[in-house]
Amino acid sequence: MEIGGMADDGQDSDNRFNGKITSAVVITSIVAASGGLIFGFDIGISGGVTTMKPFLEKFFPSILKKVASGGAELNVYCVYDSEVSTAFTSSLYIAGLVASLAAGRLTTAIGRRSIMVVGGCTFFAGALINGASQNIFMLILGRILLGFGVGFTNQATPVYLSEMAPSKWRGAFSTGFQFFIGLAVLIANCINYGTSKLSWGWRLSLGLAIVQFANHLNYILKYLLPPTGTSALVISDTPSSLVERGKIEQAKQSLAKVRGTNNNTEIEAELADLIKACEIARASKEEPFVTILKKQHRPHLVMSIAIPFFQQMSGINIIAFYAPVLFRSVGLGNNSALLGAIILGVVNVGSILVSACIVDRFGRRFLFIQGGVQMFICQVAIACTLAASIGENGSKHIIKQYGALVLALMCTYAAGFGWSWSPLSWLIPSEIFPMNIRSTGQSISVAVNFATTFVLSQTFLAMLCHFKYGAFLFFAGWIFVMTMFIVMFMPETKGVAINSMHQVWEQHWFWGRYVKRSVLVPQQRS
Repeated sequence: MEIGGMADDGQDSDNRFNGKITSAVVITSIVAASGGLIFGFDIGISGGVTTMKPFLEKFFPSILKKVASGGAELNVYCVYDSEVSTAFTSSLYIAGLVASLAAGRLTTAIGRRSIMVVGGCTFFAGALINGASQNIFMLILGRILLGFGVGFTNQATPVYLSEMAPSKWRGAFSTGFQFFIGLAVLIANCINYGTSKLSWGWRLSLGLAIVQFANHLNYILKYLLPPTGTSALVISDTPSSLVERGKIEQAKQSLAKVRGTNNNTEIEAELADLIKACEIARASKEEPFVTILKKQHRPHLVMSIAIPFFQQMSGINIIAFYAPVLFRSVGLGNNSALLGAIILGVVNVGSILVSACIVDRFGRRFLFIQGGVQMFICQVAIACTLAASIGENGSKHIIKQYGALVLALMCTYAAGFGWSWSPLSWLIPSEIFPMNIRSTGQSISVAVNFATTFVLSQTFLAMLCHFKYGAFLFFAGWIFVMTMFIVMFMPETKGVAINSMHQVWEQHWFWGRYVKRSVLVPQQRS
């Protein structure tokens, strides 16, 4: 059995339930995936409120002065280039980076479920402060607390989903996390559109994050906390996490509910595999952050860094939380900009649903490559359209036809991202690691995601100001690189048992030199 660079920890027992979907798996996966609501809501809200005049008057008056004094020569690429505004947007991501690294140890020590609850509570505090903000200090403090909540949730939830889902349908279940992120972005854009004309609308938008927290916490309390009644759907945590923490009897009960069987022989067999895997992992007595640097884990480490890095370098989060600003910058007006962001949100959610339906049929590689090609073409086309419509210096006013074309291209881009890099960038890191470094690997992946997003959110508006339409060519270049990376180095993982993943690396033309069976399988002791 393979665990932490050792043998396969339960391929046979896992295959017994490979395609079986039970009500417990469905309910708990939906509840866990709903943690994406708090992350997505913040992405959507933060971009929208930064276009609201009352919000800008209170916190960023310099932006309004640019608009008022720019006149005919105003460079629309540079209107929203503000260091303070950028700090507001990006402070969440540096806090999320710190939280995600800390969560690696915490999820091992107290479980995936507990970290999701902690993340929700921290997010609640941040939303409360943001909605009541009186100055820029309170605004950024609230964002930092939101970042801690998002960091904890994003680290624990994908691992939870991968460990709970049957191998055959792991892609579809794990896509649920990204679906809720996309749904929350859409809801946030609708809220921004509805509150944009109110003088206190920005407070309502920021404060309504509390509602997202309340819904998520209600589901957790109802379905994921230890049972107070006799409901058969209530489980406490993933069986792997419970075994890691020595809660064997609870792990057995959890397995019975998740697998939907009372066959004690089958449950005992899978439980024995998990226990043996955990014992082998503990025997190494090695710091997980040291273990993950070993040669046999080289492909895992590379993927946990490259996949989230490339996801952000596609430019999607920049478009997501700057979409209203971006549309307004190219002349669509505030209401039209917010409406355009809503349309983008609808396309994104729809495409994620498409991904959930086909990811376990066509595989991860196909979606990565197809989505990459589609995004590359759209980014180049957007750059060409902006160059032709508002010119190199950004002083021309975009005509309606060009504005509609930019929106259509962004929607096509969002669709390509939605069924490829959007869900798969969370799925791949959560499914490729052996048990003893799974939380650590996910922490690294989430930290890289936040670090890259932080840098981009700090620099994008300045990049847009200086590169102008070339900013989209910049991201197009990265999309080309990351698509070629997938073609060359990413093996197919669909349908592979999560604890048998070493097989795909052994058989790969490049990674096979690092992951050898002789290294992974411990010698039999006499």
